[in-house]
Amino acid sequence: MYDVILKNGLVVDGKGGEPYRADVAVFSSTIALITNSDISRGKKVIDCKGKIVAPGFIDSHTHSDFLLLNDPSASFRLGQGITTDISGNCGIGVFPYKNNILKDFVKDVLGEWKDWRWNDFSSYKDYLMKRGIGCNEAFLVSHTALRAFVMGSDSLREAREEEIEEMCSVLSLELDKGAIGFSSGLYYSPCVFASQEENLALLKVVASKNKIFSVHHRSEGRGCVKSLEEVLMLAKESGVKLEVSHLKAIGKENEKNIDVMLEMIENYRREGVDVKFDVYPYTFGSTSLFSLLPPRVLAYSRLEQRMALSLESERRVIKDEIMNPDGWDSVYPMVGPDAITALYLSSHPEYNGMTLTEIARIKDFSDPLDALFDVLEDETGLAVMTDVTESEESLEKIISHPLMCFGTDSLYSSPLPHPRSFHSTVNFLKKYVMERKLLTMEEAIRRMTGETAGRFGLKDRGTIEEGKYADITVFDPSILGEVDERRNKGFSLVLVNGKVALENDIVRSEMGGKVITL
Repeated sequence: MYDVILKNGLVVDGKGGEPYRADVAVFSSTIALITNSDISRGKKVIDCKGKIVAPGFIDSHTHSDFLLLNDPSASFRLGQGITTDISGNCGIGVFPYKNNILKDFVKDVLGEWKDWRWNDFSSYKDYLMKRGIGCNEAFLVSHTALRAFVMGSDSLREAREEEIEEMCSVLSLELDKGAIGFSSGLYYSPCVFASQEENLALLKVVASKNKIFSVHHRSEGRGCVKSLEEVLMLAKESGVKLEVSHLKAIGKENEKNIDVMLEMIENYRREGVDVKFDVYPYTFGSTSLFSLLPPRVLAYSRLEQRMALSLESERRVIKDEIMNPDGWDSVYPMVGPDAITALYLSSHPEYNGMTLTEIARIKDFSDPLDALFDVLEDETGLAVMTDVTESEESLEKIISHPLMCFGTDSLYSSPLPHPRSFHSTVNFLKKYVMERKLLTMEEAIRRMTGETAGRFGLKDRGTIEEGKYADITVFDPSILGEVDERRNKGFSLVLVNGKVALENDIVRSEMGGKVITL
């Protein structure tokens, strides 16, 4: 007797082929049978007529490192039909760990967790599994954690030769323990301070293990072409497999570079570099409000930053650096204060949801940068923003490209997160697939499942095939949509390793998730 039988559904198998009608039977954690014959001997038999039976969606780029601790059932992942996350992106992760400085580096993106009872990937994995998790998780070793582990509070500078050697040794050990790759955020502190020698040495370690390098490259604005070329050259020299995170060109003046970057990626692939990119289906992003400050100021402690922002003379210097950046990606002048919104401020919640222009008007400042400085000077907790980064035309061009891999870039540090954290799969399928028809449904699902599994080396997942793990999402495209700011409709069933994780849009308490290792 089978544990679950899905009858009469339209199978979209994750391989990009034509959909077909079949019954899918699950026994234990795997897909046991796919057939057109009538089967009914199952503990749970579900009629899927009018619905799509697809592999569970795999998120190639997310930040769920603490979500699974705060919400072990993974309700915000399962509620989108996601059964597997790839976390530790943008160089922001929680292992290896031994210095509290890491907590400060990651809190704006990942949030906070008081009970850090781990020191490496193995102990972090054990900590997660002891509590139980609702969806599968795979992790990248983060550059920030490596620098904090080796350099401690002195990580806001170039590493010395012996420190680079130690980082390489630690990275090698973490990859051997099962982490699926390595990530860096060359836009963020402390990764921004890494030398090319450091980056290349680390990537050679990753390449030697035949694992992947995922990178938020140094500039997504005025310097985006040069920045992309930097990581492509590093990949070519090291031989590492490269995944470029959330490809975009920020600001209207830079949109012309989308075609240049796509052509550059294609050219490097022709030269033998294994490079692809991910994208989330929104024209606006979300990150730390502090990231608007120059790298020189980001190198200060939070206390030193607040002191600097309290001085009028220092404010004038910082303003000039922001408006006339030299060698770094200043988002503020590219998008403007009307496009930057304070999503969540711990110390000034009265400004949540307001643009910098609106905050400046309330505070009677003629320059919105003074409003930004005032807010950051007072902030002792989280400061998260959204910013409109690109046009629909640019985003559609990226989504349509054959090298695109789907990701959400979900953040859960703020009580008021970006909608991509809850609705990305729905927005992607409904807006860009069903309405705008940029991709067929079968191709879109391939990009969300089989393509990602193959790209990141997740064996026996990502497709509807006999013998594969029973990570399955069943949804009705005719009613797929958002219910409110945190919930979706249309998902009738989500299985994680054969366990019923969600049924009729309601998350169950079964913890079927695993930490996936390579």
